[in-house]
Amino acid sequence: MTTTGLPHCAALARQLGERPTGTASRHKAVLLIEHPGTWPGEVREQVLTAAFGPGGPARLDELHIRSGLRALVIRRPGRHSAPAQLSVFAGRMEPGHRWLEKITVTDLAQLADLDLEAIATGAGGFGVPVEHPLLLVCVHGRKDACCAIRGRPVADALAISYPEQAWQCTHFGGDRWAGNLLVAPHGFMYGQLEPETAVPAAKAAQRGEIALSNLRGRTGISSFAQVAEIAIRERTGLLGLDEVQAGQVRLDPAEDDGRAAVEVHAAGLAYRVIVARRPLGVQGHSVCSGETHPHRFEVLSVQAGLHR
Repeated sequence: MTTTGLPHCAALARQLGERPTGTASRHKAVLLIEHPGTWPGEVREQVLTAAFGPGGPARLDELHIRSGLRALVIRRPGRHSAPAQLSVFAGRMEPGHRWLEKITVTDLAQLADLDLEAIATGAGGFGVPVEHPLLLVCVHGRKDACCAIRGRPVADALAISYPEQAWQCTHFGGDRWAGNLLVAPHGFMYGQLEPETAVPAAKAAQRGEIALSNLRGRTGISSFAQVAEIAIRERTGLLGLDEVQAGQVRLDPAEDDGRAAVEVHAAGLAYRVIVARRPLGVQGHSVCSGETHPHRFEVLSVQAGLHR
């Protein structure tokens, strides 16, 4: 509890029974830039300006909206001396088109000529291929205290088992789901993690699989599609990254609560999953975001179809 008597938003979400299912962000690509040391509230804007000039932050914001490229600042968990070289990663997070590459620089200004448009649209060839996934945990407490309180223990735990893969990062969306984990370039997000629940998710990532517990969903697709994919994974037990994929999403304009029919392909079968978004029926106040009236996603039906 805070000095105001109100909980932080992540604590409130848990108290109200909110679940992170279907809340992964719409990112399709990432640009990760190392910046060790302290992180002020505007560290992302400062780093992007140092790398790409005064117009850098606006340019990356536009690419995020148009193409799904998310620029994040990263650093190693724990206290470390400033490295002689900074690590920069670029990658794409889509089924059938995943890649991750690493560039090293001694000064952020060396990134000035990096082809951001090419990264956003899926082209590689910028650096050395990275064979293992990165485990990115939001810890940016100057943006939202929940991420520092709940994210740092998660990042520290992952760094023990996966020191070369674990990174702290700035916000990628969903403060109230802290601790948050983004696996790149797999493109899956987890939320409401504790150190003990983060490690199984990281272990699954090493096998090229997902863990169902605390899964927010796959990035780059709609919330309805994320929920439908998870429902089929729970039904079939398929955990491979691309073993379950949502296809067409048909929204029902007649439903005020929000409803969609989602086509999902898995193990040679096509499923029709009906997903609705409805009020959770509770409300609360947090120090982070004020009054909240949360919603939930509900799977109304699953119909197995024909072979593709």
